[in-house]
Amino acid sequence: MSESYKLGKEGEQIAVSFLKKKNYKILDLNFRFQKAEIDIVAEVKNTLVIVEVKTRTSDYTPIESSINDKKLKLITLAANEYLIRNKINLETRFDIIYIIKKINTTDIKHIKNAFVAF
Repeated sequence: MSESYKLGKEGEQIAVSFLKKKNYKILDLNFRFQKAEIDIVAEVKNTLVIVEVKTRTSDYTPIESSINDKKLKLITLAANEYLIRNKINLETRFDIIYIIKKINTTDIKHIKNAFVAF
């Protein structure tokens, strides 16, 4: 297992804990459809929340450059499939959680409604 993969999985666990503390109900993790993957599917206040988690060890990379148009299309594709498969009829939003994991600190930035896909 690569260090990058381990860091990503650790970031997803941190994000799940963060969301649970904010009263989000976690519905699914790492939902895959074709080449697409959704890191976290959650629900809060009758809203389905599709969450992309980005974990870094430094904050040198600008937040805006971490998710490109191709990635957004894949997340949207997977979200549509998730809604269909699970017969979900809820308002849906797309969030991004950025985690900067340094030696002694972990910073979390939660961007709600990070992009519009529907």
